[in-house]
Amino acid sequence: MNDLKVTMNEYLPLRDVVFNTLRQAILKGELEPGERLMEIQLAERLGVSRTPIREAIRKLELEGLVIMVPRKGAEVAKITEKDLNDVLEVRCALEELAVELACNKITEEQIEQLKITLEQFKNVIRNKDLTEIAEMDEKFHMLIFEATGNGRLIQLLNNLREQMYRYRVEYLKDQAVYEKLVEEHDMIAKNILESNVELAKKNIKDHIINQAVSISKSISGVEEE
Repeated sequence: MNDLKVTMNEYLPLRDVVFNTLRQAILKGELEPGERLMEIQLAERLGVSRTPIREAIRKLELEGLVIMVPRKGAEVAKITEKDLNDVLEVRCALEELAVELACNKITEEQIEQLKITLEQFKNVIRNKDLTEIAEMDEKFHMLIFEATGNGRLIQLLNNLREQMYRYRVEYLKDQAVYEKLVEEHDMIAKNILESNVELAKKNIKDHIINQAVSISKSISGVEEE
């Protein structure tokens, strides 16, 4: 929490800036699962009053990122195996649909963007910067979503993407998965570009299942401690 800082935005009210700051801190693991959110301390750290802190915590609770514990107050929601499985089940169904549509609708411009992103992803993997890898991984999937041309599906996947960020970062903490991740991205892209719907759907399903298994092991290890 010592590094927690508000980045002011002239286009957003203070309550939204505080909400976005705390939300990103939770999603990126800067505020850890189970950590108590003390209004006074957070207000002092961020240099704001308690009111926008209180409003932000209320909104974060609605998103499931914060829980209210009797006699303790607000704390960052823990990453549970059930939450993980719930999110990944939905993600798997939606992303299988996304790659199916992308196989049929991807444009030449989007194909070039996908190829560029694959190379950029390989570069950030070499640098082993967790934040950059997570953002580039997200960008790869976003390009596939955009290639569907389905606004409603993109909206649903964007909402899910935010919920997935915590799990994505947790997964990417293990550098042993990086080589496999590059291979999976390559295969997904290859079969989309070749309009091989069945293989592309299998690729994305395997990709998501592999993440689920890896994160489950991580969660289990934390729970045992």
